Amino acid sequence: MTNLRPLPRTDLPRPPDAEALAGSAHVWWNEADLTLRGTVVQRFMADELTSADRARLAAPRRVLANLPTDRPLVMGIVNVTPDSFSSDGLSHDPRAALERARAMATAGADILDIGGESTRPGAEDVPAAEEIARTAPLIAAIRAAGITTPISIDTRKAAVAEAALAAGANMINDVSALGYDTAMAAVVARAGVPVCLMHAQGPPQTMQQDPRYGDVVLDVYDYLSERMDHALDQGIAPERLIVDPGIGFGKTLRHNLMLLSGLSVYQNLGVAVLLGASRKKFIGTISGVEAAGARMPGSVAVALHAAAQGAQIIRVHDVAETVQALALWRALTDKGIEE
Repeated sequence: MTNLRPLPRTDLPRPPDAEALAGSAHVWWNEADLTLRGTVVQRFMADELTSADRARLAAPRRVLANLPTDRPLVMGIVNVTPDSFSSDGLSHDPRAALERARAMATAGADILDIGGESTRPGAEDVPAAEEIARTAPLIAAIRAAGITTPISIDTRKAAVAEAALAAGANMINDVSALGYDTAMAAVVARAGVPVCLMHAQGPPQTMQQDPRYGDVVLDVYDYLSERMDHALDQGIAPERLIVDPGIGFGKTLRHNLMLLSGLSVYQNLGVAVLLGASRKKFIGTISGVEAAGARMPGSVAVALHAAAQGAQIIRVHDVAETVQALALWRALTDKGIEE
């Protein structure tokens, strides 16, 4: 597959040759760059591409049944850990975790992402039994409370994923891209649920020590493509795959900014793209805000950028603020306002 990067646009009016980017009602393209490492080789108009290339870049990405495909989905983070980098872990207060999940669902979260193991830089592994004890009861409680919002389990471990699915989860978010636990792929294939494959350079204990890339955008692209091939070889259906470039997972500030700038290239993989940058260190570095919990405005700015790059899922701590910002962004980029 060639490395085609569609050039996303949201301005109005749209020209007659505009193509929706991955089914979006708000982001369009009519040009794409053929890229090699460190350079743009050639720019093509959409009608100069093969029908297969155009279809891959334009086709909607279905994440879960009953969720829209024409706008970004908001994934709310519910950490049940004692050591979350963002200081929002609720492992010792199940009732507070349930109320956070309820508040996010009420505020408009499309998906709730439940995590019982911190994968922040330097974090230590959590035993599977402890991770299950943190997450499965919360998922069951969310369902018992009548909250029907789809649930993602954020885990690298097959046993944790199985327990979460049994408790009512609908998808798996694996920061190791099926690489940490060799049994995870079989769990996904058997359950027939979506799985997010994320890029990370090294384990949490060492990933930020000295991350290096030849071309970070394309190195991450090649890794995600390889992990997609692995997933397909393990019997996971292609329409169940989601990719995440892994902002902050073995990346410097410059790496993160380059990935955000080139985010639309991952649409060439033909699957949904998830972007998780909420409250991360690079936002604080750029803005001068040390406390992770005070980085909401910067996080919303990155979320809006991701939306304009065509990301299908935006993973955030601050759901209400992100939902409101995206509602205004959609109104301002809806081609219906010019009709």
